[in-house]
Amino acid sequence: MVPSRKNMVLVDGVILNGPTTDAKAGERFVEDACRLIMEEVVLKATDIREKNLTINSYHIDHLSYCKSLKVCEWRPPEELKRLLDLELRDAGEPHHRLLERCQDIIRYSVKTNHPRFFNQLYAGLDYYSLVARFMTEALNPSVYTYEVSPVFLLVEEAVLKKMIEFIGWKEGDGIFNPGGSVSNMYAMNLARYKYCPDIKEKGLSGLPRLILFTSAECHYSMKKSASFLGIGTENVCFVETDGRGKMIPEELEKRVQEAEKEGAAPFLVCATSGTTVLGAFDPLDEIADICERHGLWLHVDASWGGSALMSRKHRRLLQGIHRADSVAWNPHKMLMAGIQCCAFLVKDKSDLLKRCYSANASYLFQQDKFYDVSYDTGDKSIQCSRRPDAFKFWMAWKALGTLGLEERVNRALALSSVLAWGEIHPGGRADEIQVHYVLMEFISLTCMNIEGFIGTSMEKPEYANICFWYIPPSLRQMEEGPEFWAKLHLVAPAIKERMMKKGSLMLGYQPHRGKVNFFRQVVISPQVSREDMDFLLDEIDLLGRDM
Repeated sequence: MVPSRKNMVLVDGVILNGPTTDAKAGERFVEDACRLIMEEVVLKATDIREKNLTINSYHIDHLSYCKSLKVCEWRPPEELKRLLDLELRDAGEPHHRLLERCQDIIRYSVKTNHPRFFNQLYAGLDYYSLVARFMTEALNPSVYTYEVSPVFLLVEEAVLKKMIEFIGWKEGDGIFNPGGSVSNMYAMNLARYKYCPDIKEKGLSGLPRLILFTSAECHYSMKKSASFLGIGTENVCFVETDGRGKMIPEELEKRVQEAEKEGAAPFLVCATSGTTVLGAFDPLDEIADICERHGLWLHVDASWGGSALMSRKHRRLLQGIHRADSVAWNPHKMLMAGIQCCAFLVKDKSDLLKRCYSANASYLFQQDKFYDVSYDTGDKSIQCSRRPDAFKFWMAWKALGTLGLEERVNRALALSSVLAWGEIHPGGRADEIQVHYVLMEFISLTCMNIEGFIGTSMEKPEYANICFWYIPPSLRQMEEGPEFWAKLHLVAPAIKERMMKKGSLMLGYQPHRGKVNFFRQVVISPQVSREDMDFLLDEIDLLGRDM
């Protein structure tokens, strides 16, 4: 909308009076795009039946097609670049063309809300957190001062208080941040600051050789954090784990004592509650005992497993977490609050977090404001601009209640148990799992001497991670040995390629600590059913039976 020429105010050829954007056109685009998102992403999120998918209202001819909704429509990078027409040009594009772009983005993106997306430690669609995301994207807030983000700062305070309660602390502090990796970096830096407060002003030059301890199964962000913070990856001591992937306390004690004898300065232990691959939970009480004896900061990376705290049945997995000094917990994983939604929580209530990270920017955190400036929490963050991520979790929690979130955890773990052990009614499809598939926690290799099998763990998985090998018919009669394992190593990547190109499901695989490639199946979404467990096994067999 351009002002009439006679009223125009020009400076250097730029019109200064009146709006220069077409608000009506923008509003119409938002309205049409939201309908497109609703139809193509939300309504079809859980509908995996074959049917006609047409959207006549958008006047986009290529939208009429008949197929089942796929997890992904795989295209190699160069082809996808051409299909998406990614080039940015001098002139803008019209309304209908932009809607086509939106449709293409949706069509060729991975549908992480599909019931058969099992690829990562996040999945599914929570409708309430989705609405919260729509709201915050429209409002575009930044959470650092009460004056610009009053609602979302109070929401974050309320959510952190409740999460602290579930950890078992009487009080505490915390902040939402961009991810579990960042939470672990917060913890490492905060523990170092507590050990040596002068580092904030004087830097690294006067410090002794700091060393930290973590599980051999820890998240890779521990190495990244040590590198980023100048501690050095050589000063990350990886403590041996048992067959289930749990840190061995006796080994931790031994490594701490060795470091002290060498003249190093131990300052931090990071335990893991829910390891990435095996879903293992370190023994927190025993680790806490060692930390107390040696005066070490105990951080618990519960990014994946922390949501078990919501379940009265499964919170025992984190027995002793209340003894931690800090905790990382990601509601965007098991609780489906939407990426990203990650909390870093600290037991200390003496403003340690703020003392460590504050820079006292006078243009943001003025102390003579007309309201209580304790609500200006941005100075305890390493970020300036910060998203209101807590709001997504708050909205889901308000909608479902604690009992609803608890049921979400319980159902995911029950489905995992069904996949691993077939604990349904006698004769159910999942009872056949152990007859046709090798489901491994890699606790011990107990050979069952059944045709087509290598072996199976005799213990139930602790969490939602189910790790297994698929043995194609050509290998079922082959003796175990180097050639067998070399051939089996090739099976999972080949099946993964086939499933991606078919688009029927997505499932991760990896080698792990000397074991050849295996599948890791993770159940999260409440849209997943027992039938999806059956489909997963049947589909893998269908894709791999000719290998």
